Amino acid sequence: MRAIVYIRLKTEVLDPQGQAIESALKNLGENNINNIRQGKLIEMDIEAKNIQEAEEKIEKITKSLLANTVIEEYSIEIS
Repeated sequence: MRAIVYIRLKTEVLDPQGQAIESALKNLGENNINNIRQGKLIEMDIEAKNIQEAEEKIEKITKSLLANTVIEEYSIEIS
């Protein structure tokens, strides 16, 4: 199975990289793009008996290693 974990800063957390991207776009004349938030995408293959088992494993490793749940939120997609 293929798992994708999307990780991004919580909306109440300042995103300096997103602000830098927005500033650079404005310098390029793109003034209609606002409130940019950037994040991480992590893809992996996982061996599991079923989707539920895969979700549980990915949830566990995401909480323990991949995401800082104090300041980040995440979503998981398994196919």
